[in-house]
Amino acid sequence: MKAGIALKLFLVILAAAAVAAAAMALATRSSFQSGFLGYLNQVDAQRIDQLAGRLADEYRRTGSWDFLRGDYTRLRTLALPAQPIPRLALLDAEQRTIVGTVEVAEEGAVRPVQVDGKTVGWVARTPLRRLSTAAELSFQQEQQRAAWVTAAFAVALAAVLAFILSRAFLLPLKRVTEATRRLAAGNYATRVEVRSSDELGRLGEDFNRLAQALERNETLRRRFMADVSHELRTPLAVLSGELEALEDGVRPLTRASLASLRTEVTALGKLVDDLNQLALADSGALAYRKRTVDVVPILAQTLESHRDRLAERGLAVETSWNGAAPVFGDADRLRQMFRNLLENSARYTDRGGKVRIAARRDGGRVRVDFEDSAPGVPSEALPQLFERFYRVDASRARANGGTGLGLAICRSIAEAHDGAIDAAPSQLGGLRVSLSLPAAQ
Repeated sequence: MKAGIALKLFLVILAAAAVAAAAMALATRSSFQSGFLGYLNQVDAQRIDQLAGRLADEYRRTGSWDFLRGDYTRLRTLALPAQPIPRLALLDAEQRTIVGTVEVAEEGAVRPVQVDGKTVGWVARTPLRRLSTAAELSFQQEQQRAAWVTAAFAVALAAVLAFILSRAFLLPLKRVTEATRRLAAGNYATRVEVRSSDELGRLGEDFNRLAQALERNETLRRRFMADVSHELRTPLAVLSGELEALEDGVRPLTRASLASLRTEVTALGKLVDDLNQLALADSGALAYRKRTVDVVPILAQTLESHRDRLAERGLAVETSWNGAAPVFGDADRLRQMFRNLLENSARYTDRGGKVRIAARRDGGRVRVDFEDSAPGVPSEALPQLFERFYRVDASRARANGGTGLGLAICRSIAEAHDGAIDAAPSQLGGLRVSLSLPAAQ
């Protein structure tokens, strides 16, 4: 069984705490040994100073060192009897040994004995290099034991904190992991509860946004498939019925019946072509041959080709453009977009209405507006107009022969030109579609 992240995090924190505690204990031990020895040597140095004063008094009283020569016991007695100083020696003024033997190797290990301002001898000691008495060793052991107990307590506390922290840190990740499994299984309504604003909280928020996007895409995909199947079924059903009527002799084979069949085939071909355009746009395979072009002539040519179509619907046309409106784009794709927008106005504007087209350069942008008269579009439907197969009135749209893909194709073409397209109510009482494109330099 492989160790999980929680166990790994726990072990890492625990190991780091254990190493730090052991290092602290060893450092405390080393520091104590050197510090305690230094303290004892300093105490001995102070006592040596006191001994030098007593020896000066005895020398003043006797006038020589003969009273101490070879008598080491009396020398130690002159020191504090309750706390004898080990490794003592008395030297004369020329530092010849009078009593005791020591090796003087450190500064501060020798003190002069002065009588009336004259140095008559020296008191020497060998500094402590290790603890020797039972009391000193016992005190050292107690300190070391306390250091190790402190280190063990620190490790235990670190273990508790590591356990708590590992669970606290890993609990949000575990929730995200479980939610990811549900999301991968197709439950796109999965969300995680966000309880903090740190990195783990932001991870939960990002997951929720991802799940929301996937849920929306899945909804759109299902609706798209249902719409496609429905749109294909309608002309196919009409064709099938017409052909069966011809085969059964219910309907004679005339130009009118052939024209009806051709109309349905044309509608079917238009739908398939629009679907292909959108599929190419989604995959990035839709070809664009961009160069600097003027939008105004393209608009004029597209409008001219739709004059008869607009006249058939009894729609008056107003235009407003002055000067050039250059953009860096594909003239054919722009013409296709303008053709779709004009067709949209021709299909869904009441007879006898009006269509207004305006183009202008506005700073670093080129703006093109298509407005038409009644009927209008409800405000709640405006944001959805550019979605595939969306219709404000499905039955009316099918009666007019629309596929529900024209505005979706317009949005794809606008975005491919780094532009934007949106819809709003028109002052004429209908719909206004506004296109904004970057102006060419």
